[in-house]
Amino acid sequence: MFVPADRPERFEKAAQRASAVIIDLEDAVSPDARPAAREALVASQLDPATTIVRINARGTEDHELDVNALRQTAYRYVMVPKAAVPAELPVLDGLGKPYKIVALVETALGVAQAEQIAAAPDVVAMMWGAEDLVASTEGTASRRAGGEYRDLARYARVRVFVAAKAFGRVAIDSVYLDLGDAEGLDAEVEDALAWGFEAKAVLHPDQAARVRVGFVPDDAQLAWARGVLSAAQEQPGAFRFEGAMVDEVVLKKARMLVRRAAG
Repeated sequence: MFVPADRPERFEKAAQRASAVIIDLEDAVSPDARPAAREALVASQLDPATTIVRINARGTEDHELDVNALRQTAYRYVMVPKAAVPAELPVLDGLGKPYKIVALVETALGVAQAEQIAAAPDVVAMMWGAEDLVASTEGTASRRAGGEYRDLARYARVRVFVAAKAFGRVAIDSVYLDLGDAEGLDAEVEDALAWGFEAKAVLHPDQAARVRVGFVPDDAQLAWARGVLSAAQEQPGAFRFEGAMVDEVVLKKARMLVRRAAG
């Protein structure tokens, strides 16, 4: 869950509701509030294993200030916005302690180099973003009037997802901006799960609750997964289960459902 870094009273609440907290020093914080936001970051004491800090991009006045603040914390996961040039991804050179990058790909250049970004050694996860992408192409909208993504956004989603999976990185789906559209969020979560995204970023606690539910297999799915895995222990190779053929690909899906159910 994204949380503005200048709203420290929300940090713990976000940590209770989401799998990870993204303390945001970039878009969610106005320029005049960023000094206070960095102070709040340094004073915070969230779990470093489930906390990500989104800093401002290289070339901005705030970038080095953000990095200096990050050095004063125990946090190790850094979200790099507008990730585009793999050589510029290491933002904490000389820190003297390990750090990992969540690459946020949200420009035309970043999408065009998604594979190179995914291959960078410090990258552990990739997320894509539609609104900055459209801005980078001088477009006007990432979605159609009905809410579905336009082809540009869909292309970025596909390319970043495939790049992440190809190099063993965690794939994070983008945020859903319409906070009042629960049905639209549910549909997008279902789609993300069908693709194989490991997580979806959110902006509000209500969204976090719905995403959590959406990513957990329902009772019927879990019963099927456990049943087919149990049957596989007695039947080596391909076999028939509930009228359908089962092979290793099907068993892999079943194992994935059981893992998701376990959290």
